[in-house]
Amino acid sequence: MRSLSIGLSLGFALILAACQTIDRSSQVARREVKDQSLTGKSTDGQPRKRLIVLPFLDASEKRPEFLRENARKSFMMALNKTGEVVAVDSRDIKAEVLKPAEKGEYDLKEIAKQGQSLGANAILEGKILDVRVSRKADNVGVIRQMKSEFEAVIRVRVVSTRGAQEIFNTVKTVNLEEPMVRVAERVESDKYLQNSPELIETIVKDAFLDFVPQVVASLSKVNWEGRIAALNGDRIYLNVGKISGIQVGDVLKVLDQGDDVYDPESGGHIGTVPGRLKGTLEVISYFGNDGSIAVIHSGSGFKENDRVELY
Repeated sequence: MRSLSIGLSLGFALILAACQTIDRSSQVARREVKDQSLTGKSTDGQPRKRLIVLPFLDASEKRPEFLRENARKSFMMALNKTGEVVAVDSRDIKAEVLKPAEKGEYDLKEIAKQGQSLGANAILEGKILDVRVSRKADNVGVIRQMKSEFEAVIRVRVVSTRGAQEIFNTVKTVNLEEPMVRVAERVESDKYLQNSPELIETIVKDAFLDFVPQVVASLSKVNWEGRIAALNGDRIYLNVGKISGIQVGDVLKVLDQGDDVYDPESGGHIGTVPGRLKGTLEVISYFGNDGSIAVIHSGSGFKENDRVELY
Protein backbone atom coordinates (compact mmCIF):
# COMPACT_ATOMS: atom_id res chain seq x y z
CA MET A 1 0.00 0.00 0.00
CA ARG A 2 2.88 2.34 0.85
CA SER A 3 4.51 1.78 -2.54
CA LEU A 4 1.15 2.40 -4.25
CA SER A 5 0.76 5.69 -2.31
CA ILE A 6 4.24 6.82 -3.29
CA GLY A 7 3.51 5.92 -6.91
CA LEU A 8 0.27 7.92 -6.90
CA SER A 9 2.02 10.91 -5.33
CA LEU A 10 4.76 10.86 -7.94
CA GLY A 11 2.20 10.54 -10.71
CA PHE A 12 0.19 13.49 -9.40
CA ALA A 13 3.35 15.61 -9.18
CA LEU A 14 4.24 14.77 -12.76
CA ILE A 15 0.76 15.75 -13.97
CA LEU A 16 1.00 19.10 -12.16
CA ALA A 17 4.39 19.75 -13.70
CA ALA A 18 3.07 18.80 -17.14
CA CYS A 19 0.30 21.41 -16.91
CA GLN A 20 2.88 24.19 -16.72
CA THR A 21 4.54 25.76 -19.75
CA ILE A 22 8.15 24.73 -20.07
CA ASP A 23 10.60 27.60 -19.49
CA ARG A 24 10.96 29.60 -22.70
CA SER A 25 14.44 30.76 -21.82
CA SER A 26 15.83 27.48 -23.12
CA GLN A 27 14.25 28.08 -26.50
CA VAL A 28 15.77 30.14 -29.29
CA ALA A 29 13.71 32.89 -30.93
CA ARG A 30 14.39 33.37 -34.62
CA ARG A 31 13.94 36.85 -36.05
CA GLU A 32 13.65 37.87 -39.68
CA VAL A 33 13.46 41.36 -41.17
CA LYS A 34 12.19 42.41 -44.59
CA ASP A 35 12.03 45.98 -45.69
CA GLN A 36 11.03 47.91 -48.76
CA SER A 37 13.13 51.05 -49.03
CA LEU A 38 11.72 53.89 -51.07
CA THR A 39 14.81 56.11 -50.86
CA GLY A 40 18.55 55.71 -51.17
CA LYS A 41 21.27 55.91 -48.53
CA SER A 42 24.09 58.43 -48.09
CA THR A 43 26.24 59.99 -45.38
CA ASP A 44 28.01 63.34 -44.84
CA GLY A 45 30.45 64.92 -42.47
CA GLN A 46 28.32 67.84 -41.27
CA PRO A 47 27.45 68.50 -37.61
CA ARG A 48 24.65 66.51 -36.01
CA LYS A 49 21.29 67.37 -37.50
CA ARG A 50 18.36 68.03 -35.23
CA LEU A 51 15.46 65.64 -35.77
CA ILE A 52 12.07 66.10 -34.10
CA VAL A 53 10.47 62.70 -33.43
CA LEU A 54 6.67 62.97 -33.36
CA PRO A 55 4.51 60.76 -31.10
CA PHE A 56 4.18 57.43 -32.90
CA LEU A 57 0.86 56.58 -34.52
CA ASP A 58 -1.04 53.28 -34.59
CA ALA A 59 -3.47 52.14 -37.28
CA SER A 60 -5.42 50.28 -34.58
CA GLU A 61 -7.08 51.89 -31.58
CA LYS A 62 -7.21 48.54 -29.77
CA ARG A 63 -3.50 48.24 -29.07
CA PRO A 64 -2.22 49.82 -25.84
CA GLU A 65 -0.51 53.19 -26.04
CA PHE A 66 2.60 51.99 -24.21
CA LEU A 67 3.58 49.91 -27.28
CA ARG A 68 4.26 52.95 -29.43
CA GLU A 69 5.45 55.27 -26.64
CA ASN A 70 8.06 52.85 -25.30
CA ALA A 71 9.18 52.14 -28.86
CA ARG A 72 9.59 55.88 -29.50
CA LYS A 73 11.73 56.38 -26.38
CA SER A 74 14.01 53.48 -27.35
CA PHE A 75 14.19 54.75 -30.93
CA MET A 76 15.21 58.28 -29.89
CA MET A 77 17.83 56.88 -27.52
CA ALA A 78 19.30 54.72 -30.28
CA LEU A 79 19.41 57.66 -32.71
CA ASN A 80 21.25 59.83 -30.20
CA LYS A 81 23.75 57.06 -29.47
CA THR A 82 24.87 57.09 -33.12
CA GLY A 83 26.56 60.44 -32.51
CA GLU A 84 25.23 61.71 -35.84
CA VAL A 85 21.72 62.91 -34.91
CA VAL A 86 20.18 65.02 -32.17
CA ALA A 87 16.77 63.39 -31.76
CA VAL A 88 14.44 65.58 -29.72
CA ASP A 89 10.87 65.35 -28.46
CA SER A 90 8.02 67.24 -30.10
CA ARG A 91 6.86 68.94 -26.89
CA ASP A 92 7.57 72.43 -28.28
CA ILE A 93 5.23 71.95 -31.25
CA LYS A 94 1.73 73.27 -30.69
CA ALA A 95 -0.70 70.58 -29.53
CA GLU A 96 -3.33 71.40 -32.15
CA VAL A 97 -0.80 70.86 -34.94
CA LEU A 98 0.13 67.45 -33.53
CA LYS A 99 -3.42 66.14 -33.77
CA PRO A 100 -3.55 63.47 -36.50
CA ALA A 101 -5.48 64.66 -39.54
CA GLU A 102 -7.82 62.55 -41.66
CA LYS A 103 -6.99 58.83 -41.94
CA GLY A 104 -4.87 59.06 -38.81
CA GLU A 105 -1.94 60.84 -40.47
CA TYR A 106 -0.06 63.96 -39.43
CA ASP A 107 -0.08 67.12 -41.53
CA LEU A 108 3.68 66.98 -41.99
CA LYS A 109 3.82 70.14 -44.10
CA GLU A 110 2.31 72.20 -41.28
CA ILE A 111 4.47 70.50 -38.66
CA ALA A 112 7.58 71.10 -40.81
CA LYS A 113 6.92 74.85 -40.71
CA GLN A 114 6.91 74.83 -36.94
CA GLY A 115 9.91 72.54 -36.84
CA GLN A 116 11.89 74.97 -38.97
CA SER A 117 11.10 77.85 -36.62
CA LEU A 118 12.31 75.67 -33.73
CA GLY A 119 15.64 75.05 -35.44
CA ALA A 120 15.01 71.45 -36.48
CA ASN A 121 16.39 70.08 -39.73
CA ALA A 122 13.84 67.29 -40.18
CA ILE A 123 10.64 65.73 -38.77
CA LEU A 124 10.13 62.00 -38.24
CA GLU A 125 6.80 60.18 -38.14
CA GLY A 126 6.54 56.53 -37.07
CA LYS A 127 3.44 54.38 -37.39
CA ILE A 128 2.45 50.83 -36.42
CA LEU A 129 0.52 49.56 -39.42
CA ASP A 130 -0.19 46.05 -38.15
CA VAL A 131 0.75 43.49 -35.50
CA ARG A 132 -0.19 39.87 -36.14
CA VAL A 133 0.29 36.73 -34.11
CA SER A 134 -0.30 33.15 -35.21
CA ARG A 135 0.17 29.84 -33.40
CA LYS A 136 1.04 26.49 -34.89
CA ALA A 137 1.01 23.28 -32.86
CA ASP A 138 0.55 19.52 -33.10
CA ASN A 139 -3.13 18.63 -33.33
CA VAL A 140 -3.01 15.64 -31.01
CA GLY A 141 -1.04 14.48 -28.01
CA VAL A 142 -0.66 15.56 -24.41
CA ILE A 143 2.78 17.05 -25.11
CA ARG A 144 2.56 19.41 -28.08
CA GLN A 145 5.28 21.16 -30.00
CA MET A 146 4.21 24.74 -30.60
CA LYS A 147 5.57 27.72 -32.52
CA SER A 148 4.37 31.30 -32.09
CA GLU A 149 4.90 33.65 -35.03
CA PHE A 150 4.83 37.39 -34.34
CA GLU A 151 4.80 39.90 -37.18
CA ALA A 152 4.96 43.70 -36.97
CA VAL A 153 4.53 46.02 -39.95
CA ILE A 154 5.98 49.46 -39.30
CA ARG A 155 6.35 52.62 -41.39
CA VAL A 156 8.71 55.53 -40.87
CA ARG A 157 8.67 58.79 -42.82
CA VAL A 158 11.09 61.70 -42.60
CA VAL A 159 10.54 65.14 -44.11
CA SER A 160 12.93 68.09 -44.18
CA THR A 161 11.71 71.22 -42.47
CA ARG A 162 12.71 73.35 -45.45
CA GLY A 163 9.92 72.84 -47.99
CA ALA A 164 8.55 69.75 -46.18
CA GLN A 165 10.24 67.54 -48.77
CA GLU A 166 9.97 63.81 -48.04
CA ILE A 167 13.43 62.30 -47.83
CA PHE A 168 12.63 58.86 -46.37
CA ASN A 169 9.63 56.55 -46.57
CA THR A 170 10.05 52.89 -45.72
CA VAL A 171 7.71 50.09 -44.65
CA LYS A 172 9.42 47.34 -42.67
CA THR A 173 8.12 43.92 -41.68
CA VAL A 174 9.72 42.13 -38.74
CA ASN A 175 9.02 38.47 -37.94
CA LEU A 176 9.84 36.72 -34.69
CA GLU A 177 9.41 32.97 -34.20
CA GLU A 178 9.30 31.59 -30.68
CA PRO A 179 9.36 27.78 -30.31
CA MET A 180 7.94 26.26 -27.12
CA VAL A 181 6.34 23.15 -25.71
CA ARG A 182 2.88 23.03 -24.17
CA VAL A 183 1.58 20.15 -22.09
CA ALA A 184 -2.11 19.31 -21.54
CA GLU A 185 -3.21 22.79 -22.65
CA ARG A 186 -5.46 23.99 -25.44
CA VAL A 187 -3.59 26.24 -27.86
CA GLU A 188 -6.72 28.28 -28.55
CA SER A 189 -6.81 29.47 -24.94
CA ASP A 190 -3.84 31.78 -25.43
CA LYS A 191 -4.54 35.47 -25.93
CA TYR A 192 -1.38 37.05 -27.20
CA LEU A 193 -1.91 40.50 -25.71
CA GLN A 194 -2.70 38.98 -22.33
CA ASN A 195 -0.10 36.21 -22.17
CA SER A 196 2.77 37.67 -24.23
CA PRO A 197 2.68 41.48 -23.97
CA GLU A 198 6.46 41.57 -23.49
CA LEU A 199 7.02 39.82 -26.82
CA ILE A 200 4.65 42.17 -28.64
CA GLU A 201 6.47 45.14 -27.12
CA THR A 202 9.85 43.68 -28.05
CA ILE A 203 9.01 43.08 -31.69
CA VAL A 204 7.53 46.58 -32.10
CA LYS A 205 10.65 48.13 -30.55
CA ASP A 206 12.91 45.99 -32.73
CA ALA A 207 11.03 46.95 -35.86
CA PHE A 208 11.60 50.66 -35.20
CA LEU A 209 15.22 50.17 -34.12
CA ASP A 210 15.96 48.55 -37.48
CA PHE A 211 15.27 51.93 -39.07
CA VAL A 212 18.08 53.73 -37.22
CA PRO A 213 20.92 53.38 -39.80
CA GLN A 214 18.56 54.14 -42.69
CA VAL A 215 17.16 57.27 -41.03
CA VAL A 216 20.67 58.52 -40.23
CA ALA A 217 21.76 57.96 -43.82
CA SER A 218 18.69 59.71 -45.22
CA LEU A 219 19.54 62.90 -43.32
CA SER A 220 22.56 63.38 -45.58
CA LYS A 221 20.03 64.80 -48.05
CA VAL A 222 19.29 67.65 -45.64
CA ASN A 223 21.66 70.60 -45.37
CA TRP A 224 22.75 71.27 -41.83
CA GLU A 225 21.76 74.66 -40.45
CA GLY A 226 21.20 76.43 -37.17
CA ARG A 227 19.52 79.65 -36.11
CA ILE A 228 20.33 82.86 -34.29
CA ALA A 229 18.26 82.59 -31.12
CA ALA A 230 19.02 86.00 -29.58
CA LEU A 231 21.34 89.02 -29.72
CA ASN A 232 22.72 90.87 -26.73
CA GLY A 233 25.30 93.57 -27.42
CA ASP A 234 28.28 91.99 -29.15
CA ARG A 235 27.16 88.47 -28.16
CA ILE A 236 25.08 86.38 -30.53
CA TYR A 237 23.35 83.29 -29.13
CA LEU A 238 22.84 80.29 -31.40
CA ASN A 239 20.46 77.35 -30.99
CA VAL A 240 23.23 74.85 -31.80
CA GLY A 241 26.13 73.96 -29.55
CA LYS A 242 28.35 71.20 -28.26
CA ILE A 243 25.77 68.41 -28.57
CA SER A 244 25.12 69.39 -32.18
CA GLY A 245 28.83 69.15 -32.92
CA ILE A 246 29.74 72.84 -33.03
CA GLN A 247 33.30 73.53 -31.85
CA VAL A 248 34.72 76.63 -30.20
CA GLY A 249 36.56 78.48 -32.94
CA ASP A 250 34.20 77.39 -35.73
CA VAL A 251 33.32 80.11 -38.21
CA LEU A 252 29.71 80.12 -39.37
CA LYS A 253 28.16 82.09 -42.20
CA VAL A 254 24.89 83.93 -41.65
CA LEU A 255 22.30 84.02 -44.42
CA ASP A 256 18.92 85.55 -45.08
CA GLN A 257 16.01 83.16 -45.38
CA GLY A 258 16.07 81.81 -48.94
CA ASP A 259 12.92 81.36 -51.00
CA ASP A 260 11.47 77.92 -51.70
CA VAL A 261 11.02 77.10 -55.40
CA TYR A 262 8.23 74.79 -56.57
CA ASP A 263 7.60 73.12 -59.91
CA PRO A 264 4.76 75.03 -61.63
CA GLU A 265 3.34 71.84 -63.15
CA SER A 266 3.53 69.27 -60.37
CA GLY A 267 3.70 71.64 -57.42
CA GLY A 268 6.61 69.60 -56.05
CA HIS A 269 9.36 71.27 -54.07
CA ILE A 270 12.48 71.74 -56.23
CA GLY A 271 14.72 73.37 -53.68
CA THR A 272 15.52 76.51 -51.74
CA VAL A 273 17.36 79.46 -53.23
CA PRO A 274 20.34 80.35 -51.04
CA GLY A 275 19.70 83.49 -49.04
CA ARG A 276 21.92 86.57 -49.13
CA LEU A 277 25.16 86.22 -47.20
CA LYS A 278 25.14 88.72 -44.33
CA GLY A 279 28.50 87.88 -42.82
CA THR A 280 30.22 85.40 -40.53
CA LEU A 281 30.32 84.56 -36.82
CA GLU A 282 32.99 82.92 -34.67
CA VAL A 283 31.93 80.56 -31.89
CA ILE A 284 33.61 81.46 -28.56
CA SER A 285 31.75 79.36 -25.93
CA TYR A 286 28.70 77.25 -25.09
CA PHE A 287 25.58 77.86 -23.03
CA GLY A 288 22.49 75.91 -21.96
CA ASN A 289 21.75 72.38 -23.07
CA ASP A 290 22.85 72.74 -26.69
CA GLY A 291 23.54 76.40 -27.45
CA SER A 292 26.61 78.42 -28.29
CA ILE A 293 27.78 82.02 -28.06
CA ALA A 294 29.40 83.73 -31.03
CA VAL A 295 30.85 87.13 -31.91
CA ILE A 296 30.80 88.92 -35.24
CA HIS A 297 33.66 87.87 -37.48
CA SER A 298 32.50 89.94 -40.47
CA GLY A 299 29.37 91.64 -41.80
CA SER A 300 26.40 93.23 -40.03
CA GLY A 301 22.60 93.39 -39.92
CA PHE A 302 22.12 90.10 -38.09
CA LYS A 303 18.76 89.40 -36.49
CA GLU A 304 16.92 86.63 -34.66
CA ASN A 305 16.01 83.56 -36.71
CA ASP A 306 18.73 84.19 -39.32
CA ARG A 307 20.15 80.91 -40.62
CA VAL A 308 23.71 79.88 -39.86
CA GLU A 309 25.72 77.30 -41.79
CA LEU A 310 29.28 76.03 -41.69
CA TYR A 311 31.61 78.41 -43.50
